[in-house]
Amino acid sequence: MYSLIPLFAVLLTVVACVPPSDRPGDPLGNEKPSPVVSVAASGDTAGESMADYRWPRFLGETFNGEGDTGSLQFDFTTNPALVWQMSVGDGYGLGCVSDERYYQMDAVPSNGGTSERLRCLRLSDASEVWSVTRPMAYRDLYDYEAGPRGTPTISGDTLVTYGVDGVLIARSIQDGKELWKVDTNAVYGVVQNFFGVGSSPLVDSGLVYVSVGGSPLEDRSVAPGRLDRVTFNGTAVVAFDLATGEERWKSGDDLASYSSPRLMQLDGKKLVLMFGRENLLALDAQDGTVRWKYRHRADIVESVNAMMPVVNEDLIFISECYQVGSVLLRASLDGVSEVWKDPKNRRKQSMGCHWSTPALIDGALYGCSGRNNSDSSFRCVDFETGELLWSDDRRIRSSVVRAGDHLIVLEEGGTLQIIQPNRKRLEVVAEYDFRDLLTRPCWAAPILVGNRLIVRGDRQVVCMKLAIR
Repeated sequence: MYSLIPLFAVLLTVVACVPPSDRPGDPLGNEKPSPVVSVAASGDTAGESMADYRWPRFLGETFNGEGDTGSLQFDFTTNPALVWQMSVGDGYGLGCVSDERYYQMDAVPSNGGTSERLRCLRLSDASEVWSVTRPMAYRDLYDYEAGPRGTPTISGDTLVTYGVDGVLIARSIQDGKELWKVDTNAVYGVVQNFFGVGSSPLVDSGLVYVSVGGSPLEDRSVAPGRLDRVTFNGTAVVAFDLATGEERWKSGDDLASYSSPRLMQLDGKKLVLMFGRENLLALDAQDGTVRWKYRHRADIVESVNAMMPVVNEDLIFISECYQVGSVLLRASLDGVSEVWKDPKNRRKQSMGCHWSTPALIDGALYGCSGRNNSDSSFRCVDFETGELLWSDDRRIRSSVVRAGDHLIVLEEGGTLQIIQPNRKRLEVVAEYDFRDLLTRPCWAAPILVGNRLIVRGDRQVVCMKLAIR
């Protein structure tokens, strides 16, 4: 059943809470605190606690965009309420959440240059706990924004960030104090990727794993953007000690992509999966030994791999949107075999993921397929066979997260839909129009912790409260 919540009612509820000076389009002040609309504007939340809910890294605790909602059941027939809205500077990524704190990176003007900013904010009202900045110098080859693309990662009392310029920093969550820093571009000879560093760090068992993709010294003279002429130096992934920042191991012959490393358990062994520029790499999490690699990328020079691998037991799904599409692999510690693979004919491919990662529910993948809005669609694909079950040719790119037994789909223009997973057809149960709150593009996958939904536009982050049944 297609149940459409009146968009006008949603906009009236949301926009009425936002003072005109805080609405989209206002310029960001030079390192001034961002204007925030507090929870008091949208209703009392006394007695509610978000302390038990976390979103510690990119795509959440389980790597698959599954909201940390416990036993909550949502009432999507009731309009979400605005909790707060704040302005953000350059960048495309959202943050992370732990212990009722929200951490957001961006880039702001500073003394005639640019600084990377990291803020710790109260989840309840976005009031600032602390804020730190560092000078940075980054110039995008294609004139995209000079801010962070990745997501901070929390582990215990440490917060790890990975900037667009390749600077990896560990900080105390108490006050933002820097514990250690590594300029990975300088140390490992990274030749700038098309859009800088777009990967997020992975922290596990006292190690910080990052996609580096360095090159030999002589490759630094290669013309900008000619990554086809750049070679590698065995630093596809580098693991650092979380406490000290010291290198523990480096491994893998590949350049960096815009995907992020994730974990996989296989036959009692913990592996780090990294979908690099050329290959999917499986590395021993303890010592970096390459267990196997599988080549998967387009022959087009200006193409990227960006989605995070989707894992279900020993099956791994990867995809790209430029040429080769998708493949499902069955993995062992010694190698992989193809379960199914998209044909070369792009019109017959099941799914081509650009920068968003699909959600896997009950044996079906739900996600956006396509490189540009003109060729994008939201699709449902059988995970184990690759059969395209249905396609909604909405022709706009989107990202998806899971809210219990529903999906939240955010289109890059600011429209958000609640979808009931259904292998037979698209089933939209609610739709909210946030285009008056968020300037496009909305590229980051939303965050869901408890009943708080955090969504980013180009210049704003908003926190909404979902109704509970």
